[in-house]
Amino acid sequence: MTKQDRAVRTRLALIRSAAAQFEAHGYVRAGLARISAGAGVSSGALHFHFADKAAVAEAVEAAAARALREAAVRGHGGDGYALQRLVDVTHHVARLLCADVVVRAGLRLNVEGAVGRVRDLRREWRECVQGLLAEAERRGELAVGVTPQRTSAVVLAATTGIEVLAREDHQWLARPSLTDLWQLLLPCLAAPRLAGAVDPAGSEPAGDQPVGGRPAGDQSAADRPAADRPVGSDPAGSDPLGRGPVARDGQAEAGRAGLALR
Repeated sequence: MTKQDRAVRTRLALIRSAAAQFEAHGYVRAGLARISAGAGVSSGALHFHFADKAAVAEAVEAAAARALREAAVRGHGGDGYALQRLVDVTHHVARLLCADVVVRAGLRLNVEGAVGRVRDLRREWRECVQGLLAEAERRGELAVGVTPQRTSAVVLAATTGIEVLAREDHQWLARPSLTDLWQLLLPCLAAPRLAGAVDPAGSEPAGDQPVGGRPAGDQSAADRPAADRPVGSDPAGSDPLGRGPVARDGQAEAGRAGLALR
């Protein structure tokens, strides 16, 4: 391994260790000594890569932003219904949040403004959702009276709420949780011609997502001496019980939930 390769691996290890500390203790209480120890390097090595804790936090946030933007781009590209791509991107982001501590910590740092507001990931997510709904409207995929503006408010509120709740219980990010959400929403949003055509469980293959406890692939800083996979990578993850049959009779459920989107 070349000196440059070792430097890259050390930097990635520091970013992942820092993310674990930020997620567990918050920005203020996270210490540089524990970050360097979790990466299996000296404090001097940490300061070679990062001037201070703010610089480490900025690197964590930037890595998370790249992963989330790749998910958004993935949603806007490709063929098929725009509504299906919107469903798919929410599942994809949930898998990222469940499987990657860097994405979780980076989003939390960004929302809390811990290192200054260089970027606004909430705004970028809003633009992603609004863009896909606008495309769905142009293509005649939305029901009569449904507008991208009103619909995006509901989707944003629901997905943001799931992300916040998942900080305490990662089950909120499991595939069934988002599937239930879309089973309620799609009958209210989609044009009649799309009935049954958009899969609320997502059209991507299911992978392995933990049922509870620590997310797959996550370890504490003490357990992980170095990082072997790229920050913001796209590990598979979804419902460990399988997708199973998807109920299509969502109108009655939506009525009971009081969802008035039209």
